[in-house]
Amino acid sequence: MRHFLIALTVFVLDRLTKWLVIRHIVLEDNVPVIPGFFRLTHLENPGAAFSLFADSPSALKTGLLIAVSVTALAVVGFLLWLRRNDFNLTTVALALIMGGALGNLWDRLSDGKVTDFLDFYIGPHHWPPFNLADSAIVVGALLLMLRMLHKDKHTEAAFF
Repeated sequence: MRHFLIALTVFVLDRLTKWLVIRHIVLEDNVPVIPGFFRLTHLENPGAAFSLFADSPSALKTGLLIAVSVTALAVVGFLLWLRRNDFNLTTVALALIMGGALGNLWDRLSDGKVTDFLDFYIGPHHWPPFNLADSAIVVGALLLMLRMLHKDKHTEAAFF
């Protein structure tokens, strides 16, 4: 149950932050937070995380991204259901991934694109803008990789 509360919290925070950005920052405008390093912006991303495939002209792109998200959610949900009585690094990571995937799936189903607003850069070097859902997915994936790298030291997860 705690896993689904984590996923729900990520989803709600993602929806709230995207709503605030849509409401308070004009599309394609930005608000400097730390000049020369970080700004809030309002972008619509028709691609995957970090704008991957955003420029693809394929009419199948949105449907494929939705299908991948739904499949990932089904797999993560199943893994969490199998481990519903466990609360460890692996299940927290899966819950973060689930919450992030739900947040971006909501955008894609309702609008065909995802709102991105976290924008980091140093001079001309620019990281692709992203959102809270993307952050949760990446943190969850990094935690899973950390868990897999140290699996000999832990016995918490049979499926990793």
